[in-house]
Parts: sequence; C-alpha cells; structure tokens
Amino acid sequence: MYVIESTEQLIGKLDAERRAGARIGFVPTMGNLHNGHRALIKRSVSDNEVTVVSIFVNPFQFGDGEDFSGYPRTLDQDLSILEEEGVLVAFTPTVDTIYPGGLETATAVDVPVLGKLFCGVSRPSFFRGVCTVVNILFNLVQPDVAYFGRKDYQQLRIIERMVSDLKMPLSIVGIETSREADGLAMSSRNEYLSRSERKIAPFLFQELCRLSFLLEEGEASFSVLTKEAMQRLQGCGFQPDYVHIANAVDLAEPRHGDELVVLAAAWLGRTRLIDNVVIDVGSMNTVTEKNT
Repeated sequence: MYVIESTEQLIGKLDAERRAGARIGFVPTMGNLHNGHRALIKRSVSDNEVTVVSIFVNPFQFGDGEDFSGYPRTLDQDLSILEEEGVLVAFTPTVDTIYPGGLETATAVDVPVLGKLFCGVSRPSFFRGVCTVVNILFNLVQPDVAYFGRKDYQQLRIIERMVSDLKMPLSIVGIETSREADGLAMSSRNEYLSRSERKIAPFLFQELCRLSFLLEEGEASFSVLTKEAMQRLQGCGFQPDYVHIANAVDLAEPRHGDELVVLAAAWLGRTRLIDNVVIDVGSMNTVTEKNT
C-alpha cells in the first residue's frame, strides 16, 4: 500500500494506474475507521482495480465550539485496516495541503436549499465545508466512483446533487448503514458516549423504526408523529435536534406516492447522533398529510 501525503505524488501515482486501464474507486474518510468504513472500502475493492482512501479531518466543516481538536485520530490503526482490506493508496494530506491559502480565503462550494435543511439549520457551515473538501478530493483523485454511507443521508443526497450540478464525471454509490448488534448506527463519535449513554443510544434507531411502522400502516399525521417522537426521545434522555419525514429523493415535503425517509438528529450528553430509515412506498397505505 502507498501512503501519500502530497498532491503531486497522488496525481502521479493515479495517472499511472489510469494509463494502465485501472478503474479507480474512492472512499473519503476522516479516519478513526470502524466497520462502517470497512463496508465502504470492501465494496470499492470489490468493484474496482484501484481503491483510494483519504484520511483527513476537515476543519472547514467544524463550527465554533465543535470537536475539531478532540476528534479521534488513529492514523496507525487506520493504515493497518486499509492495508488489511487491500487498499492501494492511502491519501493522508495535511490541512496546508488541502487549504494552502488558509480557510479564510479558500474558495467554497455550497449546495443551496438542501444544505440549509435539517442538520444545516443547527450546523450552518457544515455542508459547505463538506462539499468544499469533497470537491477538492474529487479533483485530486478523479475517481470513477466514490462511496458514501447512508447513515449520513442528507450528506449523501447533497453530494449527489453537487456531482450532478457540477457535471463531475463520476458515480456516487450509497452503502447501507452499518449497525452494532443493538441497532446503533456505527460512527466515530460513538466513542464519546459514556457507558450509561451507550445503553440509551440505540433508542434513536428504535424510535425511527416505530415511526416507519406507523407510516407503513397508513398513519398520515406527520406533524403528530414527529412531535411524539421528539417527546419520546426527550423522555429517554436525548436532546433532540429534529425529527422529520421527507421525500427520500430530494428531502422536500413529501407528496402522495413519494418514497419517504425519516431523519433524526439528537444530542446524548456531548455526542450528537444522527440516523434515518427509508420507507418503501410499496409497503405503505395511502399517505396524504404533509409536515406542518
């Protein structure tokens, strides 16, 4: 495996692989790899002759008071995982490599509307930072296909929109959420949970599954369902940010016959958890009411 820090070395190595006819898969990460990342990497290794994984904790997507300095960094362990999984190139740039002119003057990429919903309300600079760094990484790696987890459902849809709008010549593949045995979505930030919080955390997914079941049974009072879900989460010790029912494709207010997604974000102590459940419209009875 090649561990590369410089953009020049990365471009040179991948140009050589491209000339040899290799199809390139890419998995962007912030490191502290877990089995959710492994699922993305395994899919890329299976689909492509060359897999590139970036490890870069992106300061541009952290707001004031967020956990940039404390975000878990486990580079040696991560590199061992990448080698074990058959990754050819690990790209480990510094902040100066990605933003040589500094964050304050860096050109930014923004996806309007989608980036202002849900997580974009409480983290107004987050998706701007994500889109900017992903754009930079796509330009450097020039992959044929890139892989993202469906746990970050809004992020996945925003990246898809960015790629479409900017006419980027690559495909985006969303991989199903990897979960612990009790249903908790795998995340690097789960390490922040205390022992008692870890026991409570799976209730977020359980509550989304409950909403999913009610929707499939034909419950149409979206506003009532989401309000009750917020209250139930509060009763378990969460501080919910939002629970929302949306169109699964564009995250807009759902219309009759739309595939739906139930999205939620909630704080548990100092840990912000997100999760979602997509509902197959074919399993649903008639739904007519919108969120209010």
